[in-house]
Amino acid sequence: MSNHHLDFFIDGKWTAPVVPAALDVIDPSTEEAYTQISVGSKADVDKAVAAAKAAFPAFSQTTKAERLTLLRRILEVYNERYEDIAQAVSQENGSPITWAREAQAWAGRAHLESTIKALEDYEFSEKRGTTMVVKEAIGVCALITPWNWPLNQIVCKVAPAIAAGCTVVLKPSEIAPISGIVFSEVMEAAGTPKGVYNMVNGTGPDVGQIMAGHPDVDMVSFTGSTRAGIIVAETAAKTVKRVAQELGGKSANIILPDADFETAVRKGVEGCFGNSGQSCDAPTRMLVPAARHDEALAVAKKAAEGHKVGDPRNEDTQLGPVVSQVQFDKIQRLIEAGIKEGATLVTGGPGRPEHLNRGYYVRPTIFGHVRPGMAIEKEEIFGPVLSIISYDDEDEAVRIANDTVYGLAAYVQSQDIGHARKVAARMRAGQVSINYPEWDTFAPFGGYKQSGNGREYADWAIHDFLETKGIIGYGD
Repeated sequence: MSNHHLDFFIDGKWTAPVVPAALDVIDPSTEEAYTQISVGSKADVDKAVAAAKAAFPAFSQTTKAERLTLLRRILEVYNERYEDIAQAVSQENGSPITWAREAQAWAGRAHLESTIKALEDYEFSEKRGTTMVVKEAIGVCALITPWNWPLNQIVCKVAPAIAAGCTVVLKPSEIAPISGIVFSEVMEAAGTPKGVYNMVNGTGPDVGQIMAGHPDVDMVSFTGSTRAGIIVAETAAKTVKRVAQELGGKSANIILPDADFETAVRKGVEGCFGNSGQSCDAPTRMLVPAARHDEALAVAKKAAEGHKVGDPRNEDTQLGPVVSQVQFDKIQRLIEAGIKEGATLVTGGPGRPEHLNRGYYVRPTIFGHVRPGMAIEKEEIFGPVLSIISYDDEDEAVRIANDTVYGLAAYVQSQDIGHARKVAARMRAGQVSINYPEWDTFAPFGGYKQSGNGREYADWAIHDFLETKGIIGYGD
């Protein structure tokens, strides 16, 4: 495992912070610190940005073939460290180890593979008459990533930025930072040219905001809460840099009357509870025909109660703890609000599961008879809590689904694919999934409305790290 927990990776080498300061990293299954990281300051950000700026002129002029060679080498080393990455994620954010291997660590590998494929096919220039239109690396990129899907978000920013010819400074989440340190070791072992990839740990205010406002940073790519995203955008605006954001969500899952109802409800519960409910695109609002509401509650109750909650180290655990005391308390507050506002508590509820006396474990919770406007219907809960809402007709279902400040994802279930496509076309979200498809790392991922702007994954992400230049009078 990593021995660089107290170091940053700047200009091709591991380095101590300018001003020593340490932060405990908590294992959410025990509520106890198991290691420490250093947290940075403006001085560390300045060093990292200076290294990235110095490396940019040469790296931006590398060929596509050279960058493909580097990305393939990163993938090779990533696979060598795969189990270390999975173990790191499991301990830092409570992912059950099987999930950490099959979803969390897998996501980083999948994004490297899809970015490589996208870069192989990517064209960086296009002739229009006597004008040459070229796409060039935007510059130094600040990448700020969250704790819930650490490798997914790190790799789906770092890989396309490098594919585009950019240099980067990464700030992983200080809540789940160890997988980011292991990833930095991967970047070092892969022979990434010095200054091309830099990593500074720290808090949002002390490192993230400094990065966002830095005059030598050309772009910020941020994933996290809408609240924090607004601060990043406001900070970045003073230096007129590009800001790409993937923010919160409150995704609706419309189960149409012609769906295979039992399967649709069961899979909807599983989709909501995956990653202990800590996914911004989770289908947290299930919309069902009013006449079948009670039937939906019965299916959902059985599905929820079948989830095994427990120690993330056990191979058969399905739900681990949520990541922190802050998240646990927020989820408890919203569960209490659901009860107080009159929703039907079908299963779960406040507190830990009865067999667990420590750790940030949340009882898998289903609410029925949830009405639009309730706190649990409007707010992003970020835990294993599902709200089931009735609709009388399809127009009402679409209206309720779209009546949110968010627009990251949406879901439609139907045995009639033509019907499902028509409903999907009416959904105001950046990604709509029909009948629970497999994760597609080539599909554009990003939000409408307060769920952000820009798109990630594959060629969509490469595009976001490029500037467009027109060379007029280029000739034939």
